[in-house]
Amino acid sequence: MKAYWYDNEPGDQRLPHDSGRSVDPSYLSKLGVIYQSFPEVDNPTSVDALARERNYKNRDTICVSPATMGDAYESKVKMFFNEHLHEDEEIRYILDGAGYFDVRSEADEWVRLRLEKGDLIVLPSGIYHRFTSDEQNYTKAMRLFKDEPKWTPLNRGTDTDDNQYRREYLRTRDGAVANTVAAH
Repeated sequence: MKAYWYDNEPGDQRLPHDSGRSVDPSYLSKLGVIYQSFPEVDNPTSVDALARERNYKNRDTICVSPATMGDAYESKVKMFFNEHLHEDEEIRYILDGAGYFDVRSEADEWVRLRLEKGDLIVLPSGIYHRFTSDEQNYTKAMRLFKDEPKWTPLNRGTDTDDNQYRREYLRTRDGAVANTVAAH
């Protein structure tokens, strides 16, 4: 995993958009983002342990590529890149290929996370984020769910800003950021 500030330059969303300013993984934890590396994708023991620990009961696999999605690929990748939140955690374990998750900082800037094979990320419910494949146009990922598999994006807007999961996320995040500032 590589984390850095998104450069906000125009261009294909699948390009790195690396500003050259790296983001320390400890900052991600302040945003509520959990990162772990499980490089042995053929041996899911570690992922199974995490699933039990976090009460994930279901999982599936998604392959984001032109070969698997056909003509819908371009529109799907654009849809995934719309800024949104979920009312559940979003858990992705990269089984093959690579992709980018962008998450909003407390200053409403984008932090870009490049995930590759063996990387696992947990995004808290209520965090604004988006996803795109990289320029190779291939991401195979395991999705884990606490309940029945669902993927319901709530695009950013006035209603989602006032969503109860968004409000709870902000209370938790801002408390963590305030505690870190007070400690220094």
